[in-house]
Amino acid sequence: MDKPFILYIRIYMITGAKVIDTTLLLLLIGYTASFFMAWNIGANDASNPTDTAVGSGALTIKQALILFSIFAGVGALFQGWMVMKTFGKGVVSDVDLIGALSAVAAAGTWVIIASWKGIPVSTSQSVAGGVLGIGLAYVFLGKIGLNDIHWSVVYKILLSWVTSPILSILFAIILFHVLALMTYNLEKKGFNVRRFLKVLLIISLIFSAYSFGANDVGNATGVYYIVTSKYLGLPNTSTRIFLALLGSIGIALGGFTLGKRVIVTVGYRITRLDLVAGAAAEYANALTVWLFTTIPYQLFGYGMPISTTHASVSAIIGVGIAKNKNLSGINWKIVLIIFASWLFTLPITISLGFIYYTLINGFLHI
Repeated sequence: MDKPFILYIRIYMITGAKVIDTTLLLLLIGYTASFFMAWNIGANDASNPTDTAVGSGALTIKQALILFSIFAGVGALFQGWMVMKTFGKGVVSDVDLIGALSAVAAAGTWVIIASWKGIPVSTSQSVAGGVLGIGLAYVFLGKIGLNDIHWSVVYKILLSWVTSPILSILFAIILFHVLALMTYNLEKKGFNVRRFLKVLLIISLIFSAYSFGANDVGNATGVYYIVTSKYLGLPNTSTRIFLALLGSIGIALGGFTLGKRVIVTVGYRITRLDLVAGAAAEYANALTVWLFTTIPYQLFGYGMPISTTHASVSAIIGVGIAKNKNLSGINWKIVLIIFASWLFTLPITISLGFIYYTLINGFLHI
């Protein structure tokens, strides 16, 4: 893993033989794949900050996506680097160019299939699975030992995927009851509660989009955090800004082109949302994502790339339970399909990451 990665591919053109530095070529291909992954994230995960505002009727899909795109970009620029570090150096110490390309390609393959079907899957799980897959490929090819994979980071990420849905459900239930009591008291005093709740939902979408950008831009660009500094020699600040912009633009485009499919599934088909339930779910989602992005960074030096999909879907389940005071208000058929896709995500992306890296590595004879 320490040897210089300076290879050359001869591309023969009509005008004569041209020699291209493979390092630069793979970087360009990798950034393209990273942008594609960001597009996939927008296509699948734009629903996470927008689903409740749309499902409750506070905003149209177009209005919600405009706000999402703006404030996800702000979150990516201000705090996205916290989670970029986790993927870039947390799971595997030294991700090479082919590894970075293989990881985002593995994640992107799975996420675009799910997005096309309108199924909300975890892009965090997908990228983490891709990175772990290339780590196992490194071990298989004798480039590192099994102990060189940072299993403690993997365990912390896995723990965050279990704890974040539970926390999101609890936040949602508590916030639903608080908001329901608040709106009841405001109605008694003659306030326009519907207008108040719409404003509250818009603010919650903004907070949730910011938290999403801070956490999820690392899913698309994190594997290039170290790679960019290493091969292009850019300082950390320039690397952060470049990757945040690359990811933000891709996420926005993904939301506008294919995001509607998943928004409809989560916003309308899990439970019936009203303005109170929508606001409670969105604040619960945003608070959960923001806490897992920020607090672990203060404690461990890297943000936890939790699944914003897990947090969002769990928050909607939480308000569905709180609103109906039982489990009957949840469409469990849809929930079980979503849960099944979550369970398949990690093994599929680990396998794809392993296969892609092994094939590309063998083709280039590295």
